[in-house]
Amino acid sequence: DGADARDFDDAVFAEKTEDGGFHLIVAIADVAHYVKTGTDLDREAQRRGNSTYFPDRVVPMLPEGLSNDLCSLRPHENRACLAVHMWIDAQGALKKYKFVRGLMRSAARLTYEQVQAMMDAGKWTLQDGSNIEHLSPNIRHLYDAYAVLDKARQQRGALDLDLPERRVVINDQGDMTGVVTRERLDSHKLIEEFMILANVAAASALEDKRDPKSFPCAYRIHDRPSLDKLDSVREFVESFRISMPKGQVAEPRLINGVLKQANKLEYSHLISQVILRSQSQAVYSPRNIGHFGLALTKYAHFTSPIRRYSDLLVHRSLIKAYGLGDGGLDEGEAARFDEICAHISTTERTSMEAERSAVDRFTAAYLSEKIGATFKGRITGVTRFGLFVELNESGADGIVPMRSLKNDFYEHDEAQHALIGKRTRIVYRLGAPV
Repeated sequence: DGADARDFDDAVFAEKTEDGGFHLIVAIADVAHYVKTGTDLDREAQRRGNSTYFPDRVVPMLPEGLSNDLCSLRPHENRACLAVHMWIDAQGALKKYKFVRGLMRSAARLTYEQVQAMMDAGKWTLQDGSNIEHLSPNIRHLYDAYAVLDKARQQRGALDLDLPERRVVINDQGDMTGVVTRERLDSHKLIEEFMILANVAAASALEDKRDPKSFPCAYRIHDRPSLDKLDSVREFVESFRISMPKGQVAEPRLINGVLKQANKLEYSHLISQVILRSQSQAVYSPRNIGHFGLALTKYAHFTSPIRRYSDLLVHRSLIKAYGLGDGGLDEGEAARFDEICAHISTTERTSMEAERSAVDRFTAAYLSEKIGATFKGRITGVTRFGLFVELNESGADGIVPMRSLKNDFYEHDEAQHALIGKRTRIVYRLGAPV
């Protein structure tokens, strides 16, 4: 997990198999054991739909006594879990899976940064001085399995939008003091690939029962972008002399081709953002249409039931489908599956909007004390009434009205995505640093 995480809802294991593949285990906190259908706890969790993460606090889906304690897979303590054994071949294809329920004991609570630093240095000592060399074979197997899964991801053509993630830094007084870019290490990508595979196995296991009424799946579906949006992207990237074939069915490979061409340009970040905005919103549904962005035909959320109600639904359905004891999906819940999926898709959108709004407010308060200061930025939008600019350091964005561009009259050149000074011929072009 991250260094600041307090709820540990997943644990991983890997070993090599004789055929050149791997046996993997992903164990997830058994929230269904503690949160029973129809209880006050369950009703409130469903109403919230998910945890919401603000720069200075979390509004959790579950009480902290569960999320940070009973359901947290703490090291060296027995914890209830729902786990999936998965067997992949040397090409990263999922060959077999088996869901089990039981107790697990985590060998260590490690952070992304610790693991990456140890792998890079080949030294197995934590910052507190404790030596974990006995875990090094397993950690190496995890990385070997990740290399195989990452190659498989590239071959199937999953969308490769690697946009930097910013984190607002808040001091003890609750004020924003700056912004840091979250490092994206191989250790992050490793856990991501393991979780994606477990999510695929969960959707596959429920499909195997061929009884969507009794054992429904809350699929995580992501539709392909509309032709109109793709045409807008094409028009935009062509202004940077990037070619994008016309009239083709939208496939992640097509968009990855554009991103690959953009990588050579200093505007690649901008092109990635435009492509991201063209994507459909991913939602939860009992009807599967696949996941466009991940280039997967079946996908569900299984790995974070502490913070997402969708995952708890999938756990309950798996428990019922495979006779794994108490806490399975009841008939009333199965009958309301459509309605619940629509509700949690809405709560997710509400949380995202609230999170964005909170970051904007913190950033505005931070910048309000810097009136008159000069910052480096980049032009992210050009219109006939002015420029949109994003600041490099804080990620804050705002508008520079046309009337504030002094000493000339500027004309909007739509084809060039630019404002051009009539007398001075000064050009403010999309993507340019300012």
